[in-house]
Amino acid sequence: MAKVYFVREEISIEVPVGISVLEAEIRAGLAPDAPCGGQGTCGKCLVKVDGKPVLACQTKVEKDCRVEIPGKKKRGKILGEGFSRKVNFQPELQVKTVRLEKPETGEKRSEWERLLEAVYENPETEKASHTIQRNIKTDTEIAGSLYKKRISEAEWDVIYIDDEILDLQPCFASQDASKERQEDNYKGVHPLLFTAAIDLGTTTIVGYLLDGRTGETLAVESRMNPQMQYGGDVIQRANYALEHGEDVLSACVRKVINEILESLSVKARKAIPIDIENRKNEVTNEKKEANEQAVNGKLESAEWMPGVEDIYQVSLVGNTCMHHLFLGISPASLVHAPYTPAISKPLTLHAADYGIRIHPKGQLLLLPNIAGYIGADTSGCLLALRQDLKEEVTLMLDIGTNTEMILGNKYGLAACSAASGPAFEGAKIQCGMRGLPGAIDHVKYENGKWQYTTIGGEKPVGLCGSGLIDLVAELLRTGLIDENGILHSGQERSDTFMLVPPQETGFAQCGQNMSEDEQSEKMECPQRNEKNESGQLRVENDCGVYLTQKDIGEVQLAKAAIAAGIRLLLKKRNIEESQIQTVYLAGGFGNYMNAENAARIGLIPESFVKKVQCVGNIAGEGAKIALLNKNERHEIERAVQSIEFLELAACPEFQDCFVDELGFER
Repeated sequence: MAKVYFVREEISIEVPVGISVLEAEIRAGLAPDAPCGGQGTCGKCLVKVDGKPVLACQTKVEKDCRVEIPGKKKRGKILGEGFSRKVNFQPELQVKTVRLEKPETGEKRSEWERLLEAVYENPETEKASHTIQRNIKTDTEIAGSLYKKRISEAEWDVIYIDDEILDLQPCFASQDASKERQEDNYKGVHPLLFTAAIDLGTTTIVGYLLDGRTGETLAVESRMNPQMQYGGDVIQRANYALEHGEDVLSACVRKVINEILESLSVKARKAIPIDIENRKNEVTNEKKEANEQAVNGKLESAEWMPGVEDIYQVSLVGNTCMHHLFLGISPASLVHAPYTPAISKPLTLHAADYGIRIHPKGQLLLLPNIAGYIGADTSGCLLALRQDLKEEVTLMLDIGTNTEMILGNKYGLAACSAASGPAFEGAKIQCGMRGLPGAIDHVKYENGKWQYTTIGGEKPVGLCGSGLIDLVAELLRTGLIDENGILHSGQERSDTFMLVPPQETGFAQCGQNMSEDEQSEKMECPQRNEKNESGQLRVENDCGVYLTQKDIGEVQLAKAAIAAGIRLLLKKRNIEESQIQTVYLAGGFGNYMNAENAARIGLIPESFVKKVQCVGNIAGEGAKIALLNKNERHEIERAVQSIEFLELAACPEFQDCFVDELGFER
């Protein structure tokens, strides 16, 4: 093992000798920018290891070392919250207090049958016990424990769903406490009951912990997706999986999800009102002696405090590739024509079978994939927005490497996925990067000066998607880019526009937190457009933050794919632009994008600008609703089956439409 110390972040971790510095960054919870998937071709993972500038993906950790990353405390700009709507609380997960009565002599019914009657039978309908039992899964472990439970305690809290009993926990609240139970769901009452929603994004993973009794969101936690080291976008990761197998990609993302769930359960200890004395009385003296830790009147790690075992359901959404890789399914069918998912249907699985550490009998719920790359995350967006119930016509856009869109209303929906490429996520752009500290996120030319802002207020180190759109739009507005996308910068090189000179970037500041000897060494950065014979970038002097003619071409390709997709989707539903009343921009990128500038470069029609509503992490909201209301979840599972799917690659009009959208209108 070797110790790696990240200077600016003040983080020290131990890692196995031989792993890359890039992987060490991910293990430290940082957010390395490596859109080439560790091939050494993009040069965006530059760091300084023991004073020497290197590419993190091409450098192995051989001994204890110090690593400095350009910019300060490089953690991603993660959007955890977004649009929300009020939802009737009708969860599938239920808890019911039952009395386990001693059977009378000659009783024919088994312990299990009597439990089912107590839990599922509705006195108002007088449903027969044999009708109930027919659809309920028999749990031999629980059935075998009922006799001991009955003779030890009379009342038990049964945790169950529609067709399965998950657990029995002692009920410590007296009959006199029933009113108190209603007023305070946790005061002296066992069991704790949680659910969790996971938005498995290509770049980030966001988790939400929900109160199983009220539906309240108790905690939010996020991590960078560790699969980034294998590729910056889903296509690269799918290709990696085809070459090396899915196991590595599945294992690393499951590990991070478990870390998120553990962190959420720790946060829950501060989020729920627990009566310490009553909670103490719920355990035996042996448990008290072994587990009680009182700090300032609070129990920090006793067994009766919230833990991952108190999570009974996890809902997970992600695009089709993320969905498949999480489940350990080969993405082969996604990367070969006609680009179909291996599985589309909604899934209810045992979490333990997929390495997710919650309650041993806890469930894993996955919303359906729709078609192609339009995955469960888009189903989550639909569940949150309920476009399928609206009278008005709406359009939802989730812009990324593949831009998913859904158009329509309650009379019909159509969906497509435009292969917009990774330009807006930082890949294929010379100075492009994701939304990390130091990324230029907004640009404006005003009063004869170029002005910009950066994420976190840091020194600039690159352009993220929103900043890229702003810069191209402003260059177009000022006449430095013509209708064909040709750059006339008026600078030393007419095909390159320098926004930030080298001496003003975050790279120039790198080293100021190091010792005097280390500060005497100038931090060198890669000449972003110079490569060695093997195609990897050479580590030379930095060139500032700039835009090239090739970058503009990448923006044109991306915006043309999205614009063509919108046009053809409108035609598919026989809808005019003017009929659309709301345009939802989903995801972190859409949340920060300037709609006017997006229209100026032709990414969206001009008529959409005043109709745009940024809804943030809407897929995560949908994952929560799947837990909050079982009826809405089932409605969406049915609704996606009737969505018309437009495969742009097979559309004969796409190429002409795409070419029409390549230029810029002035």
